[in-house]
Amino acid sequence: MANKKFILGAVAYAPKVVTIWEGFKEYFKQQQFDFDYILYSNYEAQVEAMFSGAIDAAWNSPLASIRADRIGESLGTPVSYGPMRDTDQDLHSVLVVRKNSTIKKIQDLSGKVIGFGAIDSPQARLLPLDHLNQAGLKSNVDFKVRLFDILGGKHGDHIGGERDAAIALMQGEVNAAWMIDGNYQAFSKEGILVAGETEIVAQTLAYDHCIFSISPHTSTADASRFNEILLNMKWSDSKVRHLLELEGLKEWRKGRTSGFLLLNRAVDEQKFYDSHGKIIEENYRY
Repeated sequence: MANKKFILGAVAYAPKVVTIWEGFKEYFKQQQFDFDYILYSNYEAQVEAMFSGAIDAAWNSPLASIRADRIGESLGTPVSYGPMRDTDQDLHSVLVVRKNSTIKKIQDLSGKVIGFGAIDSPQARLLPLDHLNQAGLKSNVDFKVRLFDILGGKHGDHIGGERDAAIALMQGEVNAAWMIDGNYQAFSKEGILVAGETEIVAQTLAYDHCIFSISPHTSTADASRFNEILLNMKWSDSKVRHLLELEGLKEWRKGRTSGFLLLNRAVDEQKFYDSHGKIIEENYRY
């Protein structure tokens, strides 16, 4: 690159984010790629920075990716996509109950209290509500919604809302709780969900999670070089394995948007963003 750094935007959902991107910054330097990053407190500001020209790319949640895509299309300046992690493909959210519960299938949720994560969490609110809606169950009509809404603007990346919902399930405060499948396993290992005392009664269809969105202001050459460096990182290379471990993947894969179809529907159904990417969820605070 000549005379201009490639600037990545990332959301500071946890302290480890600094360690992760400092490591990647050094790696990019070794590849003769002039790279730096800016941390944002929320995805909404990060997406808007893509269109102001403040950043060249954004490490986006699936919800942020959808907003970026809608804004880009409405402005006539569509975004493109970089890689995504292998661990961000073909995920599911699961509905967890206590084993002694009378809930054995979705239809048994009638009149029950269900725990969800943050209001802006794709995996713990938007996609689960869409799944229930497709099964004919309406929120706060057929069942009561209890949100564990913390750290708005981070799109559930912190997993705190899911953890709180799991705790509430074990304490009998909710009858069922939604969480991403990986967190179900993690909470079980941590002892938050007591071994042998919970079970899954429903799960969503497969969907994808985080992806790099490329600003429409970024040159094709710069975007291509950024993508190339990431895709060439190999787990077998001891010099980069620790970076992949920090970011939670074994390989970068070419980004795809097919895994966002369910979330696109959920965003419209739950009236979170309009077709131009404007935030229309009145209870969303970030």
